[in-house]
Amino acid sequence: MSRVDSKVRRLVAVGAAVAVALSMAACSGNGASGGSGTKTVVWSTWGTPEEIARYKDFDTEFMKQHPDVKVVLQPVADYGDYHTKLLAQLASGTAPDVFYIGDDKIGQFVSSNALLPLTSLMSSSASKTKPEDFAQGLFGVTKKGDEIYAAPNDSNPDAMWYDKVALKKAGITDDPAALAAEGKWTTDAYLDMNKKLKKAGLTGSMFWNYWSTHYGWISSQGGQAFDESGKFVANTDQTSVDAMDVLAKNFQNHTFVVADTLPAGAGADSVFVSHKAGFFVQGRYTIGTVKSAGDPQNYDVAPWPTPDGKAAPTGTAVSYLAINAKTKNKDAAFEFWTNFLSAEGQTARLQGGGNAVPSIKGADKVVLDGYPDHAQTLLDMRDIGFEDPATEAAVPGLSSDISDKMLALYQGKSSTQATLDEVAKMISDKTGK
Repeated sequence: MSRVDSKVRRLVAVGAAVAVALSMAACSGNGASGGSGTKTVVWSTWGTPEEIARYKDFDTEFMKQHPDVKVVLQPVADYGDYHTKLLAQLASGTAPDVFYIGDDKIGQFVSSNALLPLTSLMSSSASKTKPEDFAQGLFGVTKKGDEIYAAPNDSNPDAMWYDKVALKKAGITDDPAALAAEGKWTTDAYLDMNKKLKKAGLTGSMFWNYWSTHYGWISSQGGQAFDESGKFVANTDQTSVDAMDVLAKNFQNHTFVVADTLPAGAGADSVFVSHKAGFFVQGRYTIGTVKSAGDPQNYDVAPWPTPDGKAAPTGTAVSYLAINAKTKNKDAAFEFWTNFLSAEGQTARLQGGGNAVPSIKGADKVVLDGYPDHAQTLLDMRDIGFEDPATEAAVPGLSSDISDKMLALYQGKSSTQATLDEVAKMISDKTGK
């Protein structure tokens, strides 16, 4: 799983005090020898029962191929509990050897020196995961200079899923994916479709309130949120200000909807599968939603529109796999890590499930299985996509705090320029940039 509901993102903010405790703790790892030369690798992640079952299948196959390694999975059902538990385990020296980390939490783990540096291992002959094999924009804050501290398990480009039934109800005859293929998927065309959807009594588009929406929209419209030094510049870049103003006004006039704010029992998934919205911006896991509703043939996927119709980088959510810096079984832990992230490993985990896009070369065939019609779009978006900017991701809770500011803008409680200025000051105060 490579995207977490942004409601959850805000609920699981971890205090800086915990991070400090982590950085000072004498972590020792949890790995142990299993006797008779067998090494034990303990690993942990969150996930649904279906995902956990798939991970166990992977573990079983791995142990068949590596009889000298015993793998023990410690799953945590709730993402909201996962990182707090992991931080406590690291602080007490009882953490797993290998573990998932959410992209909204990875920064504090990297800065705390809790993660094993991986560049030399990834470049070694034992590696099935060379650094250059991954989509480079997905490393995000896990890269510090030439050193890599974690790698993306898989990815989920935030694509524009659209409902053909809703578009037809609104009298829209153009197909977004076909327009994109012709280089005609422009911002004007997209906004015109949304106006027609609203006029027909439907929701135009639904977005989650998190970094991918804010910065994806700015990037797709030709703006710049952060400069090369990592400084937030969207408030001084007029193209970015204008882009955010368009986004905000569409939320404020209810053409767009913040998916997080929809009521329980009538959430975005329900709205989308009941043909009440034209567009829903999220990842490949949408396949499960529309297939379970029974008419997946009515849905397809398109990239974000741009002023000139040429594709632009947008947000791609990921989760990361890291190795405990204090693992007692470094070689066995890396053997598991590199197999789990390899093209073969990602294929085994993602085929037939449809919940993510591989993050590494050689596994794209799991996406191109015939659904949706324009599945190649997901791969194209991954290849040019970006993760949460390092400046933001490096500070615990900062991304959630920024999204709170953005939500106020989307709800009409603040002006665009004032909001961006407040975000710039918040980032400067917390990062010095």
